[in-house]
Amino acid sequence: MTNKPASPLLVYLAFATVYIVWGSTYFFIQRALAGFPPFFLGTFRFIIAGTLLMTWCKFRGEKIFDWKNIKYAVVSGLLMLGVANGTVIWVEQFIPSGLVAIMVASAAIWFVILDKPKWKENLNSKSTIAGLIIGFIGVILLFSEQVLQAVNTTQSSNQILGMILLVLGPVAWAGGSLYSKYHSAPGSSVSVNTAWQMLAAGTAFIVGSALSSEYQHFHWDSVPLSAWLAIIYLIIFGSIAAFSAYVWLLTVRPATQVSTYAYVNPVVAILLSVCFTSETVSLIQILGLFVILGSVLLINLAKYRKDKVIASAPLLCADK
Repeated sequence: MTNKPASPLLVYLAFATVYIVWGSTYFFIQRALAGFPPFFLGTFRFIIAGTLLMTWCKFRGEKIFDWKNIKYAVVSGLLMLGVANGTVIWVEQFIPSGLVAIMVASAAIWFVILDKPKWKENLNSKSTIAGLIIGFIGVILLFSEQVLQAVNTTQSSNQILGMILLVLGPVAWAGGSLYSKYHSAPGSSVSVNTAWQMLAAGTAFIVGSALSSEYQHFHWDSVPLSAWLAIIYLIIFGSIAAFSAYVWLLTVRPATQVSTYAYVNPVVAILLSVCFTSETVSLIQILGLFVILGSVLLINLAKYRKDKVIASAPLLCADK
């Protein structure tokens, strides 16, 4: 499968949206959990976001019911949003967002391991492999103090279960992303596919919420304003804007390149914590930030060189 041509400006805007907005979702998920139980939060977020996006697609006259694409969207949506994102939402009840960010960052490595059509290209690129390893080290440096604190603290059974789930979550996210990238009909609408993915995940969360009896204990009047504002942000920016940009990027850029969001998101998360909470940044965290940014450059180095060669080819032909 070859990547579709796309406007460089749109690619940069999409990357910026995924980097910045998804980095902020850790912050807003914790705010939303102050008023919504985890599975109900997933249900409310993805059903509303999917319905709004689908309505917009219908208004634009796009084809909504393509059963082959719906099947692909349901599978990828359940893996990415149902399993992987659901794990993050549930786990943030028991584990600090810093530790969650470390585990989620491992998704970038799983992209290389699971992207079989690109094994030859990715595994032969020393800069890509080095960037992935260095990026993961940078994330650990960024949250090393939180890691040490967690290691020295007695863990509850829910925290231990959460750590296990956070190992599996990134695998599901990378697998779902690659499935979405390689299983879509030519000319299919990215927006429609994204809407079906969110609706599929939202439906799965309904089942989880019912099984955990969340509806019996939830009261609308007990939800604080901060939780309402957080879930509105998650619906509009985290789901409709950022997830749509992410799914589109998978169609126009290599999956390894798109996966760099996993390293940049923790940087945004910690900057938000510094700006809006009482947390401070230590010297080792600043070092982690620079290591992560360097890893993103390394991962993209092969692509930069390839683009440079392609751009210089017409000039060489002209000289001849």
